[in-house]
Amino acid sequence: MKRLTMTLLAALVMAPTITMAADSASADFTPAQQAAIGKIASDYLLAHPEILVQVGQKLQAQQADQQQQQTQAAVLENAKALVSDPATPSYGPKDAKVAFVEFFDYQCLYCSHMAPLVEQTVKANPNVRFVFKEWPIFGDRWKESITAAETGMAIWKEKGSQAYFDYHNSIYRTGHDEGKLTNADIAGAVKAAKATTPTAAQLKATHEAIASNDQLARTLGFSGTPGFIVMPTHGATSENTTVLPGAVSADDLQAAIVKAQGGK
Repeated sequence: MKRLTMTLLAALVMAPTITMAADSASADFTPAQQAAIGKIASDYLLAHPEILVQVGQKLQAQQADQQQQQTQAAVLENAKALVSDPATPSYGPKDAKVAFVEFFDYQCLYCSHMAPLVEQTVKANPNVRFVFKEWPIFGDRWKESITAAETGMAIWKEKGSQAYFDYHNSIYRTGHDEGKLTNADIAGAVKAAKATTPTAAQLKATHEAIASNDQLARTLGFSGTPGFIVMPTHGATSENTTVLPGAVSADDLQAAIVKAQGGK
């Protein structure tokens, strides 16, 4: 009896289409037999609830793998928007063979934790172009999230990559995330970048680019920040492109760069 129960459970977990399996079983068993089999399976699951946990974990793993594949495909389809958008701040050689793309929000706790690792990775990889996709997803909650993003974009347009990178790092060095960032912090970062406070018109001019970042992030399937993509600027494939949704280690970031460069 136990062996029959385990066989049925395995069929439920592994069968590609449960509905088809059930229809097939209906043709082979009488209603009374089907009811008996159902009771056996039910009793076994009640006695061994850990089976349901295992099934749930397997389903989550399958869904995560499917989402990863979908995101990977979307990344390759949108490679140009990721690595060659002139409206997006970047730091590093324009002719770099590898691009490191980050979607982030200045008020994101995990982005804040990742910032020193990203800065470390930038310094360790002078031949890589780092692309910063401002994505202020917490703007509805904290206005400074949007203000900081707009200001950064305006500085990039007005003063270039070094000023933007200095501003970007200065914001994160305040350690003020999750609603703690202030307008005074933003002003201090502008000063650190040796830039001037953008005008209202300059801030407004960034809205289209920020909206494009939002649309792109959603197209890729990102549900939050940070999100990292490391890929060759030309000839990107699923084998040399890495997508890292969420906070990761410095080793993970470096491994993704090595992979994009053709290493193993």
